Amino acid sequence: MKRKPDDLFKIGVITSPHGVRGEVNVFPTTDDVTRFNDLKEVLIKKKSGMESYGIDGVKYHKNMVILKFKGVDDRNTVETWRKYELYVTRENAVKLEEGEYFIADLIGLDVYEESGERLGELYDVLQTAANDVYVVKTDNGEEILIPVIKDCILNVDIDGGRVDVHLLPGLRELNEKK
Repeated sequence: MKRKPDDLFKIGVITSPHGVRGEVNVFPTTDDVTRFNDLKEVLIKKKSGMESYGIDGVKYHKNMVILKFKGVDDRNTVETWRKYELYVTRENAVKLEEGEYFIADLIGLDVYEESGERLGELYDVLQTAANDVYVVKTDNGEEILIPVIKDCILNVDIDGGRVDVHLLPGLRELNEKK
């Protein structure tokens, strides 16, 4: 299964205006909130479609990011932007380390046990404090939860459309009881 990776990544959602000079409060949806420090431009998904805006300033307050867009200088302009989503292109996305993957690139990959048996499709990635967990949906609709640890994830091949895994003893049975 060959996949075309998504070209856009959601990094936040505008929640409200901030002050009177066109700044907005953004709820970040990215793992690395500091990524906003290096952000030069962002795409805003509006009702009329995607629009590109340059970033003129970034501040942080509690769990929010406060953004100032170039050329947007009044509260009235951004008042209607509540719930608009912010995206970056793949070129402007955070650079990943070896062995790291964008969740958007993982979703839809075929998952195979080391014996060659197809387990199903990678349906979701749960992010936990200890490690991520791949949610694999089998052909009969059941879910298998596989921890993203060295002992379980043998190979991830985004271009080839597959993930090879080793199911630790008892892991399949644990998932079947759910």
